[in-house]
Amino acid sequence: MILGHPVSEILWLAVAIGVGGVAAGLFAGLFGVGGGAVIVPVLFEVFRIFDVPEAVRMQLCVGTSLAIIMPTSISSYRAHMARGLVLPGIVRAWIVPVVAGVAAGAWLAAYAPPAVFKIAFVLIAALIAVKMLSNRSWVVSSTLPGRGVMWGSGFGIGLSSSLMGVGGGSLSTIVLTLYGQPLHNAIATSAGIGVPITVAGAIGYMLAGLPHRAQLPPLSIGFVSIIGVLLMAPLSSLVAPLGARLTHSLTKRQLEIAFAVFLLAIAARFLVSLLWPG
Repeated sequence: MILGHPVSEILWLAVAIGVGGVAAGLFAGLFGVGGGAVIVPVLFEVFRIFDVPEAVRMQLCVGTSLAIIMPTSISSYRAHMARGLVLPGIVRAWIVPVVAGVAAGAWLAAYAPPAVFKIAFVLIAALIAVKMLSNRSWVVSSTLPGRGVMWGSGFGIGLSSSLMGVGGGSLSTIVLTLYGQPLHNAIATSAGIGVPITVAGAIGYMLAGLPHRAQLPPLSIGFVSIIGVLLMAPLSSLVAPLGARLTHSLTKRQLEIAFAVFLLAIAARFLVSLLWPG
């Protein structure tokens, strides 16, 4: 027994998450992403097979995803900072509302039904997919909006990322390019926003899940699976280069379409689970 759980139970969970880490790594390498858009659906299937209750399964996937991508977010931000591409004024303007949005998402994790998180994933994934399929630049202004809109968009990015289990890169980039920011700067600045999102999100989901510990799998701290973090993060990183090799036979546009179709397929999967939970 380990912490009150049979060793065999922990080993089977480790094997299942390990397989999930390999799958997440392949998809991440293929599509050039490493966030929750890949990790959350993979974990959802792993925890479903492992009979994690429906009432806490999606929250566990989201919290574990945020913890897994936290090191990547920090590393990415430092790399972009070294190249001088981050727009620090935007990071400063967004950090408070973003963390407030993340906190709201973590609070919802403790009380909201799992359908809330599935709906959030479906809507956000569909938005990103439509943006990719359109192959057009969406621009509403050549300058950044006022403080109120910036605060509101920052809160929305934090809340959406916290509900979906992502670092917010795609959402932040969409917002910044809408207001005329250069793509490279938008991506770099989004990496900076990903740090408070993942750090605050992981901590928030740990705390939010503590009252539900009886329903969670072994070696979980709140809504974060420690086995998931320790196995999936390194395995997905090791396998990602294999997926990346597949990209050489595809054009950038083909990859965008493929990832958009992947997101729509995952959105459809969560829609099915909303209609037929289990």
